[in-house]
Amino acid sequence: MKSIIHILQIILEWLVEIIFFPLWWYSKGFLWFAGGLMRYLGDEFTGLAIGVWLKNLFVPMYGQRDIAGFLISFFIRLVQVIFRSIFWLLLAIVVFALIIVWLGLPVLLIAGFFMSANGNQINFLIPKL
Repeated sequence: MKSIIHILQIILEWLVEIIFFPLWWYSKGFLWFAGGLMRYLGDEFTGLAIGVWLKNLFVPMYGQRDIAGFLISFFIRLVQVIFRSIFWLLLAIVVFALIIVWLGLPVLLIAGFFMSANGNQINFLIPKL
């Protein structure tokens, strides 16, 4: 008799977790996921040192203080800032795309499940050769 009660408790807990999964996914789970991605973007910004490159944009490299040293240093650092900023911007686009995928994934999975359960095929997701 006790084993039947334990089995029923396990089934009840399982059903509660299934029912509360969407609530977790769009609240605490989303904050966890988005927070991790934002920390990643911040770490990448720090790692790319764009602020340091901008701060030293007008400082000559290697202490060479003639006009050629200033010009070479300025343009090299400007190119570095531009390419590092473009790279970080691409990372930010990927991160925000991942956030959108996170928000839409349960809806797409449930829609796909019901479409396949009804015998409908999801042909628009499969490229035609």
